[in-house]
Amino acid sequence: MTHMRPPTVVGHHRTPLRLSRRRRHFIYGVGWLLWSTGALWLVFHYFFMGRGEFGDAPHPSEPWWLRLHAVAAFLALWSFGLVWGVHIVAGWQTRRQRVSGGILFATLSWLTLTGYLLYYLTDDGWRSVSALAHWIVGLAIPLVLAVHVILGRRRSGRNA
Repeated sequence: MTHMRPPTVVGHHRTPLRLSRRRRHFIYGVGWLLWSTGALWLVFHYFFMGRGEFGDAPHPSEPWWLRLHAVAAFLALWSFGLVWGVHIVAGWQTRRQRVSGGILFATLSWLTLTGYLLYYLTDDGWRSVSALAHWIVGLAIPLVLAVHVILGRRRSGRNA
């Protein structure tokens, strides 16, 4: 049996801030797929290059990691909409965890913007800057999410 937090009163509605177990697992699964496909692309891109006729050549799996990463990114955007409607709006109104939630929102927005730029930029210089900005922040996002979740659990433990 799992411990459920009591609903939070937001305006005239009682809204649970914690996502249901099913939604939480779905969102974490999508996030893990997104993160791992991006990390695997980085590993294969930088550490498993092959030798081609004209020098270094990309590993044959690189395009597949990017395709899976793109699919996961679309799922993540959809999931973010779900989290927005169920968790973020209610959480913001309670004034709890605004700093960690705001940082997480800013991080996700940054990754969305830089991912968009990676797809559409044609100038190699700017594309390189966007790529670096994307993957450095992308590798760190599990830590940002973990801090937000841990702070929320600590707070709910104090309020119980």
